[in-house]
Amino acid sequence: MQHNVEDIEYAEYLFDCFYSIGAVEDGGVSRLGYTETEDEMHSTFARLGEEKGYKSYVDEVGNTYLYDGAFQKDDEYYLIGSHLDSVIDGGRYDGVSGIITGFLILEWLRRDGIKVPVRIGAMRCEESSNFGRSTIGSGLITNESYKHDIGDAVSRSGEELREIFAKKGYSLQPRRIQGIKEYIELHIEQGKVLEEYGDQVGIVSTIAGPRRFKIHIHGVAEHSGATPMRMRSDALCAASEIILEVEEIGESESFYQSVATVGVIENKPNAMNVVPGEVTLGVDIRGIDIGSLDRMEARLKAICKKVCEKRKLKYFREKISDIPPISMSVDMQQKLMSAAKRLKMQHRLMVSGAGHDAMSFANICDSALVFIPCAKGISHNKNEFATIESICDGAKVIYEYLKEEARE
Repeated sequence: MQHNVEDIEYAEYLFDCFYSIGAVEDGGVSRLGYTETEDEMHSTFARLGEEKGYKSYVDEVGNTYLYDGAFQKDDEYYLIGSHLDSVIDGGRYDGVSGIITGFLILEWLRRDGIKVPVRIGAMRCEESSNFGRSTIGSGLITNESYKHDIGDAVSRSGEELREIFAKKGYSLQPRRIQGIKEYIELHIEQGKVLEEYGDQVGIVSTIAGPRRFKIHIHGVAEHSGATPMRMRSDALCAASEIILEVEEIGESESFYQSVATVGVIENKPNAMNVVPGEVTLGVDIRGIDIGSLDRMEARLKAICKKVCEKRKLKYFREKISDIPPISMSVDMQQKLMSAAKRLKMQHRLMVSGAGHDAMSFANICDSALVFIPCAKGISHNKNEFATIESICDGAKVIYEYLKEEARE
């Protein structure tokens, strides 16, 4: 779709304002949730709104909002949301693309004189990289049951979330957000489907539910030169067997669009001349089919028991999150696809394997998630890339949808 030069330039300007924040030497960014770097992202977000004369406010957990002052703060509104944090050494398009979308839509509404109450919401700590918990900002304000015990989550720097909240004046028991008509989020796909099929946008039907575990394996740390091979209790060797079995579990359930990953290995004492005595694995299984998730969890439990009993090691398994698959509003899906069709954009209905803030809002209001292509499906990586034109494509679909809502 052809876009105005002014729209492209405005989107590029917004992107550039965030570009250097949290930059790391290898070309990516690290903008961990509830750090000073994420604070700077939110401050920049508010400043960009002020440049346009928008009003801003911050809620009880640090999420930031912008809206046109032509509307009252107590008015019901459509929330265009996303996040501004990133994984460690991540890319610059994950989250930020959705925030740019919100700015574009507010600009177009004002330009075209259309009176639709829209707010942009920048959610805190969507990524799990800092606390091992995802969608913290959106989960708290929607009173998700999965976030009730979030205060004891520990950051990578060793600080509990409750300590950070106390310093910043935030609340772990905020009032539930009010006044939202509908929640809409744009995000890069983080996969290859749209690019492979040549589609410009994807309308998400279901977001896969993640189940996450920590597997603690206890052996004996001994001198690697002085301990004979048959006398060792090597926790890392046991962990290696479990890692390969987790891959097999995911492959066996791939027909159901399920996946399984070991993404974290903590090895102690992690010294060249010491047999590993203690290992913690972080395991992430996801899917849209509850039966498949149940089978994967049962097999994970069985393989941990089998491997550790064979090697005469102690272990325990800790489930740290269990969120079911979340369906997006069917009515919104149909209307967004109709909007894409009116704009003559190639589109498809699809599932999301990654989690998003839309999961939290689906519990309290009709919610939708729109995908745009990202190059080669790469995400959570310095090579992550989406074109400004693709961001504008997705924003136009949402804008077309909102214009139709205004007519009804």
